[in-house]
Amino acid sequence: EVQLVESGGGLVQAGGSLRLSCSRSGFPFDDYVVAWFRQAPGKEREEISCISVGGGSETSTSYQDSVKGRFTITSDNAENMVYLQMDNLKPEDTALYYCAADPSWSFKCPYFGMIYWGNGTLVAVSS
Repeated sequence: EVQLVESGGGLVQAGGSLRLSCSRSGFPFDDYVVAWFRQAPGKEREEISCISVGGGSETSTSYQDSVKGRFTITSDNAENMVYLQMDNLKPEDTALYYCAADPSWSFKCPYFGMIYWGNGTLVAVSS
């Protein structure tokens, strides 16, 4: 049973930092793709970062231009965790952040064929 649970969201001031965590379980292989999506009020859901893992090691990553240089995605395969370090947060980063995955193979990022989703964690950035 594949499950994804996000945590780490909260309210921060502009310029601050947060570290989001995605706890994954039920993945049959050490080859998978995990990505972070977000959805702000009135906007479409968008993929902001993706990581592909093959043999337990990172093979590729991707970032949306709006977060490039500020956000960093990492995977701790042994601990079954994927993280999104968010630095220099801006009010426009305010959104519900989701972790999503395809646990079948190390498809190259960016990747949009995710079939499992967490319930999200809220990030609010005040000016």
